[in-house]
Amino acid sequence: MDSRDGQPETTATTGRALDRRAELSEFLRSRRARLKPEDVGLSGFGRHRRVPGLRREELAQLAGVSVAYYTRLEQGNGRNVSAEVLDAIARALRLTDAEHAHLTHLAKPKALKKKQGARQQQVRPALRQLLQTMESVPAYVVGRRSEILAWNRMAAALFGDWGEVPPAERNWARLVFLRPEYRELFVDWEQKAIDIVCALRMDAGCHPDDPKLSALVGELSVKSEEFRRLWATHDVREKSHGVKHLHHPLVGDLALNFESFRLTDGSEQSLVTYHAEPGSPTAESLRLLASWGTDATRAARPA
Repeated sequence: MDSRDGQPETTATTGRALDRRAELSEFLRSRRARLKPEDVGLSGFGRHRRVPGLRREELAQLAGVSVAYYTRLEQGNGRNVSAEVLDAIARALRLTDAEHAHLTHLAKPKALKKKQGARQQQVRPALRQLLQTMESVPAYVVGRRSEILAWNRMAAALFGDWGEVPPAERNWARLVFLRPEYRELFVDWEQKAIDIVCALRMDAGCHPDDPKLSALVGELSVKSEEFRRLWATHDVREKSHGVKHLHHPLVGDLALNFESFRLTDGSEQSLVTYHAEPGSPTAESLRLLASWGTDATRAARPA
């Protein structure tokens, strides 16, 4: 037990790799449990059911595989499972594209080079230069494990000067779950937290042997009850665009459109930008923030 909050020590808190077989098992169980019989045309099976969602035999029938085969897979044994079978199970479970990809990563992990997960992430110099040319657009580069790798002056004015944050803490998960000021910054804090956990889940599916990711999940599981709750849902999704509502301590309420561009150079990094509707109050607030730059955070602090 951990003496800080009485929570049991997880595999992740020990710094060991996440258990891929357990991840696969729990993911399939959670997806099966969320389906109701009537969702898949099985409404005539009676009201009294001992398990939430579909039974294993019902899911196996829908996927066209034997109960024994599906049971082995749900127990975490994805060895030699074919892509066709995974596709059939994904259809039966009504998985989204992101969930389907996550299932594939868990069941058929790609061979990774040793210590790949521990390698320090680098941002290309040309990409850093691009950030600095975007003078009126808050923008940053985020990498694996939700690490914030590079940002421009407008991003610092909007989200806080990450240059003043220790490098190990320049991480969206740590900022959102462990720093109170980010609860106040994001109007819909819960949704921001969900988005981060979903992204970390997908990362874990691709890199279950990454010790840094395991340590991050362990730390957050110990320190944040909200993180533990969201991590246990096994939800995964990718969000490449949308609207974020912020309450900035200096300029007040903001409604910003965001776009996330996944880089195709194999770095697993994304360029994220924010912009306001032209002529809107938010656009005027961004112009004010631009005039303050990195001093915006300092100006908003209590004297």
